[in-house]
Amino acid sequence: MSLLDAELRHGKQWTRVGDWYEVTKKPRGLELSGFPVIPFATMDSIPEGGAYAPRFELRAPETIASGTYFQRGDVLVAKITPSFENGKQALALDLPGEFGYATTEVIPLHRRQDRGDARMLFFYLLHPDIRHHVAERMEGSTGRQRVPENVLLDLPIPLLDSDEEVAIANVLETIQSAASANVECAANARRLKHAAMHTLFTREMNGEVQNEADISVQGVPGGWSRKQLGEIAEITYGAQAAVANATDPSVGTLILTNVNLDLEGHINLEKKRYYHVPEAYRERLSLRKGDVLFNWRSGSANHIGKTVYFDLDGDHTYSSFILRFRPHSHVSNRYLYWWLTHLRIDGFFTAQRNVSSINSVYNASLSATIPIWYPDNDRQREIVEILDAIEHKINLHRRKRAVFDDLFTVLLHKLVTGEIRASDLDMSALGPKQFEEVKA
Repeated sequence: MSLLDAELRHGKQWTRVGDWYEVTKKPRGLELSGFPVIPFATMDSIPEGGAYAPRFELRAPETIASGTYFQRGDVLVAKITPSFENGKQALALDLPGEFGYATTEVIPLHRRQDRGDARMLFFYLLHPDIRHHVAERMEGSTGRQRVPENVLLDLPIPLLDSDEEVAIANVLETIQSAASANVECAANARRLKHAAMHTLFTREMNGEVQNEADISVQGVPGGWSRKQLGEIAEITYGAQAAVANATDPSVGTLILTNVNLDLEGHINLEKKRYYHVPEAYRERLSLRKGDVLFNWRSGSANHIGKTVYFDLDGDHTYSSFILRFRPHSHVSNRYLYWWLTHLRIDGFFTAQRNVSSINSVYNASLSATIPIWYPDNDRQREIVEILDAIEHKINLHRRKRAVFDDLFTVLLHKLVTGEIRASDLDMSALGPKQFEEVKA
């Protein structure tokens, strides 16, 4: 049941956001020239998913030709698609001054009375049901739709007394802090992974830089072997759309988005499609655990060369613009995945090809020439174990973040409808001490 259809308990009633908030307007007569600098928030600086503060830029008044005026304590809501749907909003609590300016694509909401807690509205607007309700009422042309101010002002919201707003906001802030701590930990582990890949693939395992005379190719440890990908692996194209063109729920066909969306090299199944693949093609295009999938054609430099390690259950094939690498000698499947990931992060594929247009490719012929440097089998296993351990830590923090996101939505629903009370919750297990332990 949608939050807006929920029954309110303990005598609670629905009210409108506009009964308690108004759109902030610039005061008449305010001259920016009287201030040395003005805090300014661009759309890129407005966070997503629950963080409060935007990254203000301090701009000289004469450089601000346009923008949206807002005041300290305002909730800044991105109004343009897809920023609104992605949860871009801010709460200007730590504004370096009484007012600031932001992109024209935000709506600033200011509390009418000096009561309650603006954090409550900030969190309320993050609920998926509320986002969906507002998004359905956006106006404008496709791709440039915007939230009208009156839609936010007419948005139903449960009427809570000031003390209850503060108590609920404290609970939700604690959960968001826990989620943010795991986001930060995942980001730190990701940086560690990149540094580890560079070290492991350019130095010996003891961490000592090799003598220049021992390095056959700059940046690669001496004593390693070198082959081209085509020498150590089978390379196979995916199915063209003309082959895979009808629905068949028995076979999942991976497409480029399944390869491109995930940061950690796993299959992302948000947009998996099902196609009918004729029997004549299924055997050639079937996937088995350990296959390495490679994006060989894309109009984006951020995606070309992205690599994932196939580890799904069930029957799967893969579509065009994906290459399947299946090592048959010299290197393990997992080592090959990590080596290719290392090359992409170090910019190897974008340096080799011009990927500025949709016709840019890194096709099978070119992929067969990718240099594969590898140590002996024992050293390969050591490298894989180290990098897998770091990736496991990243994925652990991502899963924890997902749990906190779900908990946030459930508690927000139950707290504002009165199904549970903030005073009944013990949040001590998620206190600051625990956050520091998570980050350690």
